[in-house]
Amino acid sequence: MKQQTILTHQFPNGLTLIGQPMQWLQSAAFALSVPAGSRYDDPTKIGTANFLCEMVQRGCGDYHSRAFVEALQMLGVDFSSSAGNYHTHYGGAMIASELLPALRITADVLRRPHIPANQLEEGRLVCLQEIAATADDLPQQAMNRMKLRFYGDPDGRDSDGTIESIKKISIDDLQKFHQRYYQPTGMTIAVAGQFDFDAVVEEVGNLFDDWQRQPLAEVVPVAPEYGVEHIPFESEQTHIVVGFKGCTYSDENYYLNRCAVGVLSDGMSSRLFTEVREKRGLCYTVFASNHSVKDAAGVFCYSGTTAARAQETLDVILEQLHELSRGVTEAELERLKIQIRSGLVAQQESCRARANAINSNWFHLGRVRTLDEILENINAMTVAKVNDYLNAHPPADFSLVTLGSTALQLSDAKPV
Repeated sequence: MKQQTILTHQFPNGLTLIGQPMQWLQSAAFALSVPAGSRYDDPTKIGTANFLCEMVQRGCGDYHSRAFVEALQMLGVDFSSSAGNYHTHYGGAMIASELLPALRITADVLRRPHIPANQLEEGRLVCLQEIAATADDLPQQAMNRMKLRFYGDPDGRDSDGTIESIKKISIDDLQKFHQRYYQPTGMTIAVAGQFDFDAVVEEVGNLFDDWQRQPLAEVVPVAPEYGVEHIPFESEQTHIVVGFKGCTYSDENYYLNRCAVGVLSDGMSSRLFTEVREKRGLCYTVFASNHSVKDAAGVFCYSGTTAARAQETLDVILEQLHELSRGVTEAELERLKIQIRSGLVAQQESCRARANAINSNWFHLGRVRTLDEILENINAMTVAKVNDYLNAHPPADFSLVTLGSTALQLSDAKPV
C-alpha cells in the first residue's frame, strides 16, 4: 500500500476537516456532510431535506441557477449531492488545481442559497419523479420497507418521502429547514487526492469560520417492528428480503461479520449465488449485504424470482443462513480476502472513493481507518476466529419482507 497520512483540523464552530494526501494522483475530491438529513424532517413532510438539497442548487451566492451549473462545468467538477438519513451530502471530483474554487462554490450552496420561490414547482417535480422511479424499482421498494421495519423511524426512513408529503412542502418549510439545520456543528469535509492541507485549512476557515454554530436537534426514535410483512403486488415476479442482526461499523466484531457475510454473498463463488441461483436455478439474482446506521446494523438478503418458485427460493436462502452457522472453510475465506485486497488497491487510485470513505469513517468511528489498517484487520481473520464468531452469533431472529402476488411463509429451515 502507498503511504497514507490522515490529517485533521477542528474549527471552533464545530466543523471538522479531514484530509488524506494522495500526491501520486493529479486529481482531488471532497465529500461534505452537513447534519441536515431526513431524520429531522417533519413527520408529516418527509422529503423536506431531499427537496431542499434540490433547491439549494437552483442559484446561490452570485450565481443564478444556470450560472451555478456552468461555473462547476468550467472547473471540470463532477458534482454530486444527496440527502441521507443523518446528513445531506455534497461532493465533487476534479483536477487538483480546482479544489479550492470548487469549495468556494459549495460554500455558497450551503450558506447563501437563493431557494427561489419561482422554481419551487420545478423542484417539486424533480422530487416526485424520484419517488416515481422508486415506485418502478420493486427491489428497492422491498429493501426500503425492510430498513423501516428493521430500524424503525427515523433511522429506517426513506429520504425521498411520499407523493403526499412532498405536495405539502412549502417554500417557507424549505427556508426554515435551511435556517435550522444547515450549520457547522457536526459538519465534516473530507478531502483526498493531491492538495496542500494548510491551504485547504486556510480556505475552509475563510469560507466557514464565521458561520454560527447551533446545537444538534434531538430526535425521538420509534422502536422497530421486525417480523413479517407482505406487500401485495400483482406480478409474475416476487421480491424477497430477509433481514437479521449484523454488526455496526464501530463494533469490535465488524470484520468477523464482514467475512461471514462475504462468504455468503461476495462473488460468483459465494454460497448464495452457487446454491440458490446456479445449482437450483431458483432466481435471477440473490445477494446479501451489510448495512449499518449509527447505532444498529443489519444483514439484508435479497432475491428476485418468479412467483411460482418464491417459497422454495426463500426456504433455500434460510437453509444457507442456517448452514453458515456451522462455519466457513479455509478456501472460502482465502478467496474472500483476495477480493477485498483487490478492492483496497482500487480504492487507493480513486480520490473520490477515498474521500467518501474518510467521511463515513469519521461519522461512524470519530476517526479514519487507513487502508493499511483495514488490510491488517482482514489479514488477521482466520477460519477459527470467523467460526467462533458464527458459533456465538449465528444468523437468527429473521425478519421478512415480500413484494408480489402471494405471501410467503418464514419457516424454521434447518441446515441441509
